[in-house]
Amino acid sequence: MTALWPYLIPPSSHGDDRLCATRAEGHRVTFADGSTVLDADSGLWNANLGYGNERIAQAIAEAARNASYLGSFRFENVYARRAAEDLVRVCGPDHYGKVLFSTGGGVANDAVMKLARLYHALRGEPGRNLVVALRGSFHGLTFGGFALTGEDLGQRVYGVDQRLIRHVGPNDTAELERLMAALGRQVAAVVVEPVVGTGTVPLDEEYVAALGRLRDEHGFLLVADEVATGFGRTGSYFASESWPGRPDVLVTSKGLTNGACPASALVVAHRVTRALEEHDTTFAHAETQGATALACAAVSATIAEMERLDAVAAGRNVAAWLQQGLTDLVDRHPLATGATGTGCFRTLRLAHPDGTPLTGADVATLVTRIREAGAIVHPGPSGVQLVPALTYSRDEVAELMTCVEAGLDSLLPAVAGAAPRS
Repeated sequence: MTALWPYLIPPSSHGDDRLCATRAEGHRVTFADGSTVLDADSGLWNANLGYGNERIAQAIAEAARNASYLGSFRFENVYARRAAEDLVRVCGPDHYGKVLFSTGGGVANDAVMKLARLYHALRGEPGRNLVVALRGSFHGLTFGGFALTGEDLGQRVYGVDQRLIRHVGPNDTAELERLMAALGRQVAAVVVEPVVGTGTVPLDEEYVAALGRLRDEHGFLLVADEVATGFGRTGSYFASESWPGRPDVLVTSKGLTNGACPASALVVAHRVTRALEEHDTTFAHAETQGATALACAAVSATIAEMERLDAVAAGRNVAAWLQQGLTDLVDRHPLATGATGTGCFRTLRLAHPDGTPLTGADVATLVTRIREAGAIVHPGPSGVQLVPALTYSRDEVAELMTCVEAGLDSLLPAVAGAAPRS
């Protein structure tokens, strides 16, 4: 037992050296028990370029030496200015004009809900205070982000106020249309993950088109929560860049600094910032550690490295190898029933031989078995998530699939040698 209270680990597992990392380099993590394993979780979906990128580390070190703490609480700093310009450039300056930095995805979603309500109030519609999200979505564990999250994670136990939140099914256009017909004039924003992260379920083209059409019809702000999908994770720099109706706000984090510093950002369209500029209104959101020199140096360095390494194209290669590995595994393994997701953001769906989905306890056991076989994967609903860095080699993808299969075989050895399904 140690003094550290780690996230989302029961007290009985605190102090376990198998869970205490000591070093990370490339795509591998070393733990206090002496094991070194392949990381197929990209840290927490954020080290898109792998661990220990020297140029990002140097940029952070330079900012620490020359700027120490410079933030953006009633001030600006040159690092934040530069990072904002870099981010607008890769998101599209024709559509986006301002960047509000924050420290994490949950806090950024808190800011999104405040900004949407302020925007409508400035336009003479203060009654627009409902925010819509998707069932099964994850938008953080701060009180605002926790309320927005569409997965039941105990919000009622913690007293989270969800009275101004509505949830609809992903890719259920009819349900969204019914909600808007009834409450459209009260909706401030619709917040969606382009790939619903809990089960890596991509939004289909019809649903995305409906979001844009209903936004135009009812006047809400459309927000793309790209905390997980941004920075090349799904095959393009941002998943929403191909949407026919681009978001009014794009939320990014995780890959924003390659996981090297806590940071997130709201990238805000011109039409939204224009409302605040016309009224010269101050937005009531600020954080001590928001837009610091160190974090913003990491943002700029990460964007530069994404370009130098041609990471988006590299990630598409990794995605193709991963897709082939998953297809082969589903074809031959009796426990693998399918795969969902896109790019380097995938879930392997699993079930018992009788067709019963794996329980949460089953998945936890499987994650442990895959770890013992040599790879870190992320638990998902009735399956495991594979979220490799964009910079994996083909051999590392093959190694990952070998570890996953070994974990499956050890989970149910009685069926490990079963013939492939016809």
